[in-house]
Amino acid sequence: MAEIEILLSHPTIWIWFVTILGLLVGSFLNVVIHRLPTMMEKQWTCECQALLNPDADTSEDNSPRYNLLVPPSSCPKCEHKIRPWENIPVISYLFLRGKCGNCKTPISIRYPIIELAAGLLALLSALAYGPGLVSFMVCVLSWMLLAMSMIDVDHQLLPDSMTLPLLWLGLLLNANSMFVPLEDAVYGAAAGYLSLWSVYWLFKLVTGKEGMGFGDFKLLAALGAWMGWQFLPLIILLSSMVGAVTGIAMIVIRGRDRNIPIPFGPYLAAAGLIAMFKGDELISSYLQMAIY
Repeated sequence: MAEIEILLSHPTIWIWFVTILGLLVGSFLNVVIHRLPTMMEKQWTCECQALLNPDADTSEDNSPRYNLLVPPSSCPKCEHKIRPWENIPVISYLFLRGKCGNCKTPISIRYPIIELAAGLLALLSALAYGPGLVSFMVCVLSWMLLAMSMIDVDHQLLPDSMTLPLLWLGLLLNANSMFVPLEDAVYGAAAGYLSLWSVYWLFKLVTGKEGMGFGDFKLLAALGAWMGWQFLPLIILLSSMVGAVTGIAMIVIRGRDRNIPIPFGPYLAAAGLIAMFKGDELISSYLQMAIY
């Protein structure tokens, strides 16, 4: 308890604590981003096999365990087990010069970037909200949005195992009006889901194509549960603007096929973070401009 009191009573110590914690969490997020889609694919394969062959004996499964903790992280080329001193966020990457400590295979720079991003988001949360539970929960929101964004970029997938807990966590936190009154949070969750759900079906009726995935509905519902229905127009506007600019740029600059789908989850996540940190200021500035 004394340690917690020290953290809460000294803003500088709190800032350092959550920033270092963010770097450590960022290292774990790399594991989540890499393994969770594979875990889901393995589960889907087992379910399909059970459906196609219901009489098969599935009581003995000799396949090795694979989850977020097992097996230990290793080099994908030489299978060298990552030792603790090789897994220090950012520092190990610099010390190893971006290469495997055994076979010298290059390590993607994305790993330290995600660690730095998680630490930076924690720092911003501490600066914006000060020491306390509110600041820590904003960190949790930021970390989950970061992980989901990268999974969506890689696989065009927003896992229910992340979007739905995030939604329920937002509602539970706002049961005591941590961010907004519970009534606003409930309306925000419902309006967030139904708004994109309506756009999805309208687009499908007009074009016969699916414009977005169901994970996007759930992610916006989760953001509505955290921030209330009042912030949904801002989040939708920001995400649409960034998504449109990025999509056009990729088509023009990189010659990307416009028929290739672009994940919308990262834009929703980025807009949600902007709304969480600067939403009140943006809305106030807009209202002042509208009045004058």
